[in-house]
Amino acid sequence: MKSKIYVVDTGPLVALFNRKDPAHGLVRSGWGPLFGKFVTTGAVITETFHMLQPLAGGTEALAGFLRKGLVAIDDTFAQSRLDAAVELMARYRDTPMDFADATLVLLAERLGTPNVLTLDELGFRTFLFSGKRHFRLVLQDPSRDFS
Repeated sequence: MKSKIYVVDTGPLVALFNRKDPAHGLVRSGWGPLFGKFVTTGAVITETFHMLQPLAGGTEALAGFLRKGLVAIDDTFAQSRLDAAVELMARYRDTPMDFADATLVLLAERLGTPNVLTLDELGFRTFLFSGKRHFRLVLQDPSRDFS
């Protein structure tokens, strides 16, 4: 059986380390039983560090989590990937799509996975990858399988 691949957005990472976050319970219960490879982008990690900075011990907890290799970090800052993200952001200007979201959509395309851990339902129910496929919002739709 092929291992599933999940792309991870900022919201779940922030909620995982902030017990006061309204989505903390959802993320812990939804992420816990998942098996497979978890991958995110440098843009998401940058955003997550920024959002955890005000939380005492937040950035240290994230750094420790990443040090354990529980989530792989894909390089999003090569020029060709930056250009592709900017093009995608322009296509979804009305949704809107930020840079971190664009890097996740492009990562999902490269990895061929519809599985995303996100709290951004509006965006990831609107965004398509490979031009035509819908994402599976794993935390919100645990029983649906689009792969």
